[in-house]
Amino acid sequence: IKHDGKGVFKGVDNPFEATRYHSLVGDRRTLPSCLEITAESIDDEEIMGVRHVEYPIEGVQFHPESILTTLGKRIIKNFLEG
Repeated sequence: IKHDGKGVFKGVDNPFEATRYHSLVGDRRTLPSCLEITAESIDDEEIMGVRHVEYPIEGVQFHPESILTTLGKRIIKNFLEG
């Protein structure tokens, strides 16, 4: 996953490996203007992270808690300290 290095991704290697168990993804054509894309998968450029442009709200479409996600603990720590 490649990312913008801000928010939950602060101090996280770019790119990094993450575990994904999903069949649903965000559609950039219908993404509201209040959300900015913060992370994408490298292989197919699916949206993997979003951030609200005004409020301190972020979301990811992968599993930072998985043992297979490198630096997942750092992402969770950044979220909790956010």
